[in-house]
Amino acid sequence: MSRPTSPIPPGRPPSRRGALTPTLIVVALVVVGFIFFANVWTDVLWYRQLGYFEVFVTENLARIGIFLAGFALMFVAVFFAIRVAYHARPVYAPDSEIRDNLNRYQAQLEPVRRVVMIGLPIMFGLFAGSAAASQWQKVLLFFNQQPFGQEDPEFGLDISFYLMSLPFFGFVTGFLISVVVIAGIAGILTHYLYGSIRLMERGVFTSRAAQIHLAVTGASFLILLGINFWLDRYAALQNNGGRWAGALYTDINAVIPTKAILAVAAGLVAILFIVAAVIGRWRLPVIGTAMLVITSILAGGVYPWVIQQFQVRPSEQTLEKDYIERNINNTRAAYGLDQIQVDRYDATNTATTGALAPDAQTTANIRLLDPNLISDAFSQLEQYRPYYQFPEALNVDRYEVDGKIQDTVIAVRELNPTNVASNQQGWLNQHVVYTHGYGVVAAKGNKFTVDGKPEFLQSGIPSTGVLGDDSTYEPRIYFGETSPEYSIVGAPEGAPPREQDRPSGEGETQYTFTGNGGPNVGSFFNKVLYSIKFQSSDLLLSDGVNEASQILYDRSPRDRVEKVAPYLTVDGNAYPAVVDGRVKWIVDGYTTSQYYPYSQQEQLSAATTDSQTTSGRTVALPNSSVNYIRNSVKATVDAYDGSVTLYAWDDQDPILKAWQKVFPTSLKPFSEMSGDVMSHVRYPEDLFKVQRELLGRYHVTEPGSFYQAKDVWSVPNDPTVDTDVKQPPFYMSLQMPDQEQPAFQLTSSFIPQIVNGTARNVLYGFLAADSDAGNEEGVKAESYGKLRLLQIPPEIQVPGPGQAQNKFNSDPTVSQALNLLRQGASEVLNGNLLTLPVGGGILYVQPVYLKSTGETSYPTLQRVLVAFGDKVGFAPTLDGALKQLFGGDAGAAGGDADNTGQTPAAPGAPPAVSAGAQADLKAALNEASAAIRAGQAALAAGDFAAYGEEQKKLAAALQKATEAESRIPAPAPEATPSPEATPSAEATPAPEATPSATPSPAASN
Repeated sequence: MSRPTSPIPPGRPPSRRGALTPTLIVVALVVVGFIFFANVWTDVLWYRQLGYFEVFVTENLARIGIFLAGFALMFVAVFFAIRVAYHARPVYAPDSEIRDNLNRYQAQLEPVRRVVMIGLPIMFGLFAGSAAASQWQKVLLFFNQQPFGQEDPEFGLDISFYLMSLPFFGFVTGFLISVVVIAGIAGILTHYLYGSIRLMERGVFTSRAAQIHLAVTGASFLILLGINFWLDRYAALQNNGGRWAGALYTDINAVIPTKAILAVAAGLVAILFIVAAVIGRWRLPVIGTAMLVITSILAGGVYPWVIQQFQVRPSEQTLEKDYIERNINNTRAAYGLDQIQVDRYDATNTATTGALAPDAQTTANIRLLDPNLISDAFSQLEQYRPYYQFPEALNVDRYEVDGKIQDTVIAVRELNPTNVASNQQGWLNQHVVYTHGYGVVAAKGNKFTVDGKPEFLQSGIPSTGVLGDDSTYEPRIYFGETSPEYSIVGAPEGAPPREQDRPSGEGETQYTFTGNGGPNVGSFFNKVLYSIKFQSSDLLLSDGVNEASQILYDRSPRDRVEKVAPYLTVDGNAYPAVVDGRVKWIVDGYTTSQYYPYSQQEQLSAATTDSQTTSGRTVALPNSSVNYIRNSVKATVDAYDGSVTLYAWDDQDPILKAWQKVFPTSLKPFSEMSGDVMSHVRYPEDLFKVQRELLGRYHVTEPGSFYQAKDVWSVPNDPTVDTDVKQPPFYMSLQMPDQEQPAFQLTSSFIPQIVNGTARNVLYGFLAADSDAGNEEGVKAESYGKLRLLQIPPEIQVPGPGQAQNKFNSDPTVSQALNLLRQGASEVLNGNLLTLPVGGGILYVQPVYLKSTGETSYPTLQRVLVAFGDKVGFAPTLDGALKQLFGGDAGAAGGDADNTGQTPAAPGAPPAVSAGAQADLKAALNEASAAIRAGQAALAAGDFAAYGEEQKKLAAALQKATEAESRIPAPAPEATPSPEATPSAEATPAPEATPSATPSPAASN
């Protein structure tokens, strides 16, 4: 017989197509593996350069160890469940039809049986290991836990058990239950597939081996379920499902006892399963399981419901009193409200002459610059180049100036490389040339120039001012909130500089970074790694990368702190300070937990949302719930080299102590903090927001009143915005009634509870957090962090922020003056409405800004509104407005008292009238506008002589406008609805600060 003809032509080698697929798979795995390696190794380089390699190693070893343990448990359980079931398969099956079906399935599975028996456990093991590794913080806290020294009110256990032990036990128990369930299901399916378990007409057939397997699985599950029931007794103290957090009357008298009974019952039924496995009788475990299910339904659900409905509800206030008291005490302790100082404040609504004399220092420091409105002013006056920028919201800090503490609005001039001309947007410019911002700009918070501009303490390029100059502090900003994704810096000694540094009289200066700010990227291997990380071939091929190059990335101060301290929740607002010859970002970090017994949970994102976060000026905390929070860490991030220093600020916090055991070298004691840094730390905003949210309910400490909820407060909505969103807290220097001198404080106010968007907008409370930590090296002032709450009796009816804003908006004299300011299409902007407990009552202060139209316009401070009780004052200066408000003599001078100009007319004196005053004002404004347009055209053409002439014309036009405005009469006092509701004729805008409808001369600079 002849052989069949080969399909392969003679002389052609056989196809090797079968090797292509494995080769492609191997290549793909190698590529994926190398990309993974590149990301891991670049992280190693980043942490090593920053000095926090301990954090990287400890966290990842913990994750790997927990992953391997979880993987091993799941793999072993599923593997042996399948293996045991397979080896225990019967030799024959009793039913031929079923045998045929099973034989068909077995025949299909047999070729891949070994792969499935190994692959299935591996797959489940990978899922289980990944889930377990995500719980690494619970594991490390458990093995490094520290006692609180406080016991819970029910079981008498240390609070650390609930925060560090119980979450770990719950994790382990839940994980083991999932292992038993998945392994049990895998074993049952294998038994069924190979005939050890059969569905018969007379019931279910199970082999002896299958029975033992089921019994062991059932017993294991019930033992773990019993442990879970027992742990639920303690978890009841963390319950947040009721009206108040913690174990209440029904929990103590019904739920906790039944959980104990169910735990014991589960253990007994587990024993019955073991007995059944030995003797082969299943009636008892089946009956026991049924009884356990019925008991869990009746005892775990029905019985507590009956107790709640028929015993607790009719007498809830009486029966829940002790448990409400527990909730009050533990909530206040968990949020740091237990040491708050509460004082009654019998505020007056009558503005009497000289009332501010006892508050002279506070009055002089009242902040007039709104850090949320003057960013454009900083940009127009101090940006200098389009590749610089200022943040939308500036920060409030304080510095010592001429021996006095001066509230300051401060910002850094950061880099904005995206604003470079489009023809210069290449990779080299973006990552090698434009690498850093330059300098700090700061202005006095309580003063402004006569034409409404900020009065700068620190400004210019080169940087000069009371905070230092280029010789006393390093002004370059390589690490900031808007820094580029990455920059390549550094060069060998003697190499020409390539980085754009700052503008100068001779053009643009160049610079070479000299610090240690990032991993070295000079070697070919590191270039390859970072090219993969940032997906950039230019990084590998460009001549801008040399052997001494460093790569700077992860440059946001908040991001850097989050990476080196992954156990912290980081405050949404990092702020800069000039300290120890450097610009450093100060970042607050919190340790949090959601397991504190009897403490009310608070949703962080909701509690920290206000008009600042909704406008995008600051960042709200993440969307997570907590019931314990401490400002445990203060961190600094150097704006030049990115170095991060973590200080253990609350060194008594047990959670922080536990993390210090985990990462023993990453935190420094605050005793090593310099006096310069100490003088600029402040009470953190987000912690304060969370505390004020809780304080709206938990200022009430008597259980009966708390139950009735008659005295619930709310944070008022911000009256300066159109949406119903909470007013942010404000930093200011303020002397509280019990203090002998002002302190830098974070403040907020309270009104009655807002229900369905409405509330009586009267003031019920005023909260201040002392933010002065002192200026002594390593010594924290005892007063720092002290919370003071002023409670105003409701019967006094002090106007709230919303009422004060309404008075400003509806006052006829104010309205007329603001309408005048709006002439020429200018926009009037209301600044932040500050609340101050001074003069024996509540003083409201609001700066009013004017912003003209045009791309180069910016807000200038033109008027100040003040209110006390039902009286309103309105003048070009705070000092003038206070004199109006307090009958010509406030008893204290505002910080802007030195601003010169025409003195407002005496009360009742008729202003000079000119029939053509309105026409003169309009003509003067038109002249000013024409002068600005001509000046801008001259500047664009480089004709500085013509520009100077136009500036002179502009100044003359502004002078004409002020003179014309001074001749416009104000309405007579008797025309106002109420003598107290409207200020005297002094509220007529004074000419010295009259704005034009166009920007001031500086707007064109």
